[in-house]
Amino acid sequence: MAADSSNHYDVIVIGIGGMGSATAYQLASRGQKVLGLEQFDIPHTMGSSHGLTRIIRLAYFEDPSYVPLLRRAYELWHALEKTVGQTLLHTTGSLDIGTENSPIFKGARQSAALHGLRHDILDSKSLRVRYPAYQLPDNMLALYQPDGGFLTPEQCIVSYVIAAQSQGADIRAREPVLDWEPTTNGVTVHTTRGTYTADKIVLTAGAWIGKLLPFLKPAAIPERQVLIWMQPKDPAQFAPERFPVFVMSADTGDFYGFPIHGVPGFKLGRYHHLNETVDPDQLDRNLVTAEDEQILRAFAEQYFPSGTGPTQALKVCMFTNTADEHFILDTHPDHAQVVIGSPCSGHGFKFCSVIGEILADLAHNGQTRHNIALHRLDRLKLDSHS
Repeated sequence: MAADSSNHYDVIVIGIGGMGSATAYQLASRGQKVLGLEQFDIPHTMGSSHGLTRIIRLAYFEDPSYVPLLRRAYELWHALEKTVGQTLLHTTGSLDIGTENSPIFKGARQSAALHGLRHDILDSKSLRVRYPAYQLPDNMLALYQPDGGFLTPEQCIVSYVIAAQSQGADIRAREPVLDWEPTTNGVTVHTTRGTYTADKIVLTAGAWIGKLLPFLKPAAIPERQVLIWMQPKDPAQFAPERFPVFVMSADTGDFYGFPIHGVPGFKLGRYHHLNETVDPDQLDRNLVTAEDEQILRAFAEQYFPSGTGPTQALKVCMFTNTADEHFILDTHPDHAQVVIGSPCSGHGFKFCSVIGEILADLAHNGQTRHNIALHRLDRLKLDSHS
C-alpha cells in the first residue's frame, strides 16, 4: 500500500463510458473503495458511448448465447431506472430483416426459437401494413420481437456515475492516465494529476485499450463510423410507437436504424461504414464527407423513401472490433489483478449493465456466474509479453 492511504483504492476503473460507469457502480454497491478515471468529460462524444440512442434487442442474431446476458441486462437497466427515477430504456419493438437465409434474419430466428422469445415473422406486405415507413422488397422477411427498443446512452452513463457516487465511488473526469503497472500487491496508476494505487484495476478504455495494453493492439481495432439523422417527409411514421428499431442485411451492407428521438430526424448507420481503421487520438470527428452521407441516404431512399427529407445531423464515432466481433471480458493472462473489458465491435452498449456486473465479479471474486466463454482472451491467441 502507498504511504498516502487516501490514494489507495480497492479497485481503479479506467474509462468511464458505458462499461466503466456500470462497473464502478457495481463495485461501489458491493462496498468497494472505487476510483474511476476518465480522460474526457462525463459523458463525452470522443469514443463509442454516445449518439443519443442505442439499440437493445433480444432475438440476438450474432449468437444465441448472448440472450441470457441480454435478459440480465434488461433487469439491470430497469433496476437503474428505478434507482435514478428516469426512463433509460424505451421499448419500440425490434426488427431483424433480411432474406430468409441472411445471417441477420436466420440468426435472429434461431435465437428466438432456442430461447422461446415472443416474436412474429412478417413478410414485406405485412410489415408495410403494420409499419408503413418500412418499404421492403418481396424477397425480404422481418422478425419482430416486442421487447426491443433503444437506450439513451448519455443518460445511462450519467445515471450510473451518479449511482456510483451515491455509493461512495470517487469519479474523476479530465484526468488522462499516463501509464500504469502491476505490482506485487496490486497496481500503480500515474495520471496527469497524481499517482494512485489499488488492489485491482479494470480497464474499460474502449478504442484506447490497445494503448493501455499493447498486446491487444492487433486484436482491438478502432474503426471510423458515421451516423445520419434525416427529417422524414411523414414524421408520424417514424415516431417511436410506429417505428421499431431495426438491423437489416441489404444489398449494400448491413444497416441499423432508430425512430425519431433527441434529434428531429430518424437515425441510421451502416455496420463497418467504410472499413476505415483509425487511431482514436487522430480521428477527425468533425469531418463527414459527401460519400459518407450518400451511402446512408441511398440506403434510406431504397427502403425508407418517406424518411429521406433534409439531413438534420451527421456524426462520427468509433467501433472497436475483434476479428470475430465478440467482446473481451477476462482477467489479464499474467496479472490476475487486472480485469479487461473491451472492445464491443459496434454492438456492445446494450450489454453495458450486465458487463458492469461481470467485470465487477471478475475484479471482486475472480469469477462470474455468467457464461462468458465467447469472450475469453485465450480465443484470440495473443502474446501478452509482446
